[in-house]
Amino acid sequence: MIDRLVWLSINPPPLLLSPSKMATVDDCDVTMDPEMEILSDEELEREAESFKEQGNAYYIKKDYSEAFNYYTKAIDMCPKNASYYGNRAATLMMLSRHREALEDSQQAVRLDDTFMKGHLREGKCHLSLGNAMAASRCFHRVLELEPDNSQAQQEVKNADSVLEYEKMAELGFEKHDFRMVVFCMDRALESASACHRFKVLKAECLAMLGRYPEAQSVASDILRMDATNGDALYVRGLCLYYEDCIDKAVQFFVQALRMAPDHEKARLACRNAKALKAKKEDGNKAFKDGNYDAAYELYSEALTIDPNNIKTNAKLFCNRGTVGSKLKKIDQAIEDCTKAVKLDETYIKAYLRRAQCYMDKEEYDEAVRDYEKVYQTEKTKEHKHLLKNAQLELKKSKRKDYYKVLGVDKNATEDEIKKAYRKRALMHHPDRHSSASAEVQKEEEKKFKEVGEAFTVLSDPKKKSRYDSGHDMEDDTGNMGDFDANNIFKAFFGGGGGQGYSFEANQSSGPGNFFFQFG
Repeated sequence: MIDRLVWLSINPPPLLLSPSKMATVDDCDVTMDPEMEILSDEELEREAESFKEQGNAYYIKKDYSEAFNYYTKAIDMCPKNASYYGNRAATLMMLSRHREALEDSQQAVRLDDTFMKGHLREGKCHLSLGNAMAASRCFHRVLELEPDNSQAQQEVKNADSVLEYEKMAELGFEKHDFRMVVFCMDRALESASACHRFKVLKAECLAMLGRYPEAQSVASDILRMDATNGDALYVRGLCLYYEDCIDKAVQFFVQALRMAPDHEKARLACRNAKALKAKKEDGNKAFKDGNYDAAYELYSEALTIDPNNIKTNAKLFCNRGTVGSKLKKIDQAIEDCTKAVKLDETYIKAYLRRAQCYMDKEEYDEAVRDYEKVYQTEKTKEHKHLLKNAQLELKKSKRKDYYKVLGVDKNATEDEIKKAYRKRALMHHPDRHSSASAEVQKEEEKKFKEVGEAFTVLSDPKKKSRYDSGHDMEDDTGNMGDFDANNIFKAFFGGGGGQGYSFEANQSSGPGNFFFQFG
C-alpha cells in the first residue's frame, strides 16, 4: 500500500481527485491541497476495470490501437493484474507486434502461473515467432491446467508440424533441394507468420532457384520491419549478385557484415563477387587486346569461382565461346554457347553466337533453329535478315553442291573452275573404268555426269548467278538430267565425234589403269 501511495504521489493518474479538490498549478510551483484524497485500492481497481472494459469495447470493434491504450491505462492502475497483461498481449498480437505480445503474456503468467489464457497466448507468440519448442511447452502447460482444452490440443499439433517442417527444410538445404525448402517454409509460415528466420531461408532458396523478384520481395518486407536484419540484407545482395549487378550486391554484403560481423555467408558472397568481377574484367580486356589464349584462360578461371551464379556464368560461357570461335575451335565454341543457353534460356547473345558457329560449319538446320528462336524473342530487322540468310543457305545445301562436285571454293575463278573440270572429268570418264566391275562403272558414270552438270552451271555466268542466289537448277524447264555429259567433255577438250582423244590401258600398271591421249 505504501509503495502505491508513493507512486501515486509522484504520478497522479487522471480522474483520481474530485474537481473540488484539484491542486492549483502556476508557472513555477505546484501546490498540493492538504485536503487531497488518494483513491483506495478498491477505487483504483474500479478505475482499472473501467479502463479494461473500454479496452474490451474497442477490441470488439477491432480498433486495436485504442484497445491497447486503454489496457495500458488499466495496467498503470493495477500493474499486478495478470488478465490486463493478457488482454494487452491479445491486442498486440492483432497488431502483429508479437515480441511485445510475448513479453506481456510472459508477465501475465509470472503474476499468475494458473492463468490458462496467458500460457496459451505465450505459446501462440512463440509459435508465430518460429520458436516451436517453447510454444509446445506453453501449450502442454495449458493442458496440465485444462486437459480437455481443444485449442491447446490443436496448437500442440501445429507446433509439432512446424518442428517437422524445420527438420525437412534443413535436410533439403543440405541436399540443395531448394524447392523442398521453399515448400517446407511456406507450410511452417502458416503457423509461424512472424518468423523472420523462416522468411529469410525461404528468400535465400528462392534466390538459389532464380526466382529473384519473389526473393527480393520477401527480404524487403523483413527490412521494412527491421532495417538492421543482416540475413535480409544478405539475401538482397544475393539476388543482385545472381542478376549480375555485382557492384550493388557488394554494397548489400558490406552492409550485412556491418550489422552482423560474423555473417559467413555474406563474407563468402562478397569475396566471390569481387573475384568474379575482377576475372571477368581481365578476360574482357585480354579479348579486346586480341590476346585470345589469355582471355580463354581467364574466362575459364572465372567459371570456377561460383557455380551457383547462373547469369554471370552464362555470360562467361558465351564469352569463352566467342574466344573459341576466334581461335577456330568451333565445336568447343558451340559447346560453350550451349552451356550458356542451358543456364539462361533467354540469353539471345548466346543463341546468336552458336548460330554463327553452325553457319561456319555449314550445319544450316541447327543455325536456322537458333535464328528462329532469336527472331521469335526479338523481332528486329537484323534478326530477320540473319534468319532469312540461314534459310537460304539451308535451301542451297539441299541441292547438289556443284562447288563440292568440282572440288573448288565458292569464290573460285573461271580459270580455276576449268582446271577443276579437266581434272575431275578425266578422273571419272567411263572409258577409264571400262575394265572395272559393273558397280564401279555405274558409280563413275554417275560422277562423270555430275562433273559435267556442275561445269555447265558454274562456267555460265548467268546460270552461276542464279545458282549462287539459291535457285535450284533442276527446277529449270531445261531439265539438267537431260543433257549429255559426253558432249560437254568433247566440247571442252576440242574432240569431234570422239576422234580428239582416247583412253588406253597401261599394261604395266595393271587392269583399270589408263592414260589420256590427245589425237
